[in-house]
Amino acid sequence: MEYHIAASEYRFMQIVWEHAPVGSGEIVRLCGEKLGWKKSTTYTVLKKMCDKGLLNNEKAMVTVAVPREKVDNYAAEDFVGRTFGGSLPGFLTAFMGGKKLTAQEADQLKNLIDQYQE
Repeated sequence: MEYHIAASEYRFMQIVWEHAPVGSGEIVRLCGEKLGWKKSTTYTVLKKMCDKGLLNNEKAMVTVAVPREKVDNYAAEDFVGRTFGGSLPGFLTAFMGGKKLTAQEADQLKNLIDQYQE
């Protein structure tokens, strides 16, 4: 399943992931405080996220339908695909930008690669 969400929607989702399950009134308060949103904006984005299947809003209680990890994984894969033609080494080269890794970071990356190697 694909999870296309805009940056503002992602910021909204971060609030929900942090506080869920949470009442819709509390979401309005949190979005006003953290994002500067009006009540109508919050409810519009909440409906949109429910329509996309990311959240549920039943009896004014908002719950998560898709965990953060799935949305983050999709966004990362989509970004690498669009920007680097799907090349993970190309992404890492650009991300590193000439920076050096500590021995511990290098070991962590090697272990991660070993876990996913075919």
